[in-house]
Amino acid sequence: MYLPIIGSFLETAGTVLERKTLKQKIDYRNYTVYEFLAIVIVLLPFLTLFWHVDAAAFSFKNLLIFFAVIVFSVLANLLIFYSLRREDMTEMEPIRVMQPLFTILIAFFLYSEERNYMTILLAVIASISLIFMHIKRNHFFWNKYMLATFLGSLFFAIELSISKLILPYYSSTTFYFLRCLVVFFITLIIFRPKLSVLTGRKGGMILITAAIWVLYRIILYYGYSTLGVIFTTMIMILSPILIMLYAVFFYKEKMSLKQMILTGVIIVCFAFAIVLGN
Repeated sequence: MYLPIIGSFLETAGTVLERKTLKQKIDYRNYTVYEFLAIVIVLLPFLTLFWHVDAAAFSFKNLLIFFAVIVFSVLANLLIFYSLRREDMTEMEPIRVMQPLFTILIAFFLYSEERNYMTILLAVIASISLIFMHIKRNHFFWNKYMLATFLGSLFFAIELSISKLILPYYSSTTFYFLRCLVVFFITLIIFRPKLSVLTGRKGGMILITAAIWVLYRIILYYGYSTLGVIFTTMIMILSPILIMLYAVFFYKEKMSLKQMILTGVIIVCFAFAIVLGN
């Protein structure tokens, strides 16, 4: 029940580190290769303990779903990393925080067992509150960064939602390893970056970020398998709130009255969801 809360803290940490690394003049396409290589390296020692693939994973249907997960993952990561190159991320946030809403709506239509209407109502209210929290006057003007963020968020939502269809056939560690390994080879073949830059501070930051994403994804997949996509996504909505609080405490940014009220709404929805989950 409470693991997704830890996951929301991990997502916050991973996002902050990722942004800092991408500001160090690393091409977003090369960064995609570096990040997935680092994730594969971090996961390797754990495979002897947690490796598991059911024979049903190799059916044509399940292989097709796995292929779709890979395709949407590659596209989503490239688009989001591309948008993260922009200096002023406040313009991207109203679009990026649509991902939880996309995920909830897709899961609602895909999985009949996820249709707990009270949980869905709370999740949708929290998601919409999160979106409105980040919208400012004259904020929406479409450019290539905004479009990349929108499509990246949508593709991530699709990838995450359809992953649940095949998660029962893998351990969470195995599934994430195979996903990242395939994505790594695809992006390596396409972009062929110089791996020599993975030294010193940049390499260390990428490895730390990779370790954070490993823990986050394992918790996320566990949540999807045991608590459901919608409930887990509802809990993970805490992450953008934590990112905003990070900006308030460490960058001395000020919260508006609207942000304070909508933060309260999200926390109330979160609390009700926890009570219903128990």
